[in-house]
Amino acid sequence: MTSPMALEGADQPRHDPRQPLLAIDEPPPYAVFNPDGAAPILLLCEHASNRIPRALGDLGLPRHERQRHIAWDIGALALARRLSLSLDAPLFFTNYSRLVVDCNRPLTAPSFIPEVSETTEIPANRDLSEAERAQRVDTLFKPFAEAVARRLDLIEGEGQRPFVVGVHSFTPVYFGRQRPWHAGILYGQAVEFAQALIRGLSEDRELTIGDNEPYSIHPEEDYTVPVHADARKLPGVLLEVRHDLIDTAEGVAAWGERLARHLESSIVGAAR
Repeated sequence: MTSPMALEGADQPRHDPRQPLLAIDEPPPYAVFNPDGAAPILLLCEHASNRIPRALGDLGLPRHERQRHIAWDIGALALARRLSLSLDAPLFFTNYSRLVVDCNRPLTAPSFIPEVSETTEIPANRDLSEAERAQRVDTLFKPFAEAVARRLDLIEGEGQRPFVVGVHSFTPVYFGRQRPWHAGILYGQAVEFAQALIRGLSEDRELTIGDNEPYSIHPEEDYTVPVHADARKLPGVLLEVRHDLIDTAEGVAAWGERLARHLESSIVGAAR
């Protein structure tokens, strides 16, 4: 008899999109932490989980691949929760892996449902039908995007101008190359807000802080900043912290305190 472990990563039957993608006992597509937070900040964590809907099995990947950064932003949710409590800010986060659908990508981006992530092929994402893609969009992407939009509508409707802050992590090594940054601030139109954060974090001379590094914001490759922030004329950034710095409780505490302090000062400065 073949053991369940032996089947891991093997070819599996395709999910029939006429059947629900999520079972009734699985988590919803997104969750909200500290929903009544009073700060004029909306925290987002789009790559919070490496969970895959049971209907999709393991996407054809062995467990060690599903634990890697390709499946989620390691440490990002713990850091986002810490910031939410420190700043008293609501946090919206996804419950499923970006390998299923990436909630920080526009629908037309090749990495929205990646067939390859870095150098790893995602077998179950190849040759998807329109119905399969549409089900992932309708079940996982749209509920999160629409919930964030509704919350921003609510905050703006109350006469406030919210700051949109995505919380992410990145790998120390990418395509075999060592990255020099400890953290980075990614931004589009919110230059003043982003530069204030970069200046504040760079006061610590032991840190190397990226300015639109290790990535940059582009409307064809990003969703959160272009849609939820720039399109609304709201200040918005993505925080990127190297994941080996926040994969322990001590690291999360240290970076949570540091980022909360500089977010508060940057927001106060922008409000003057």
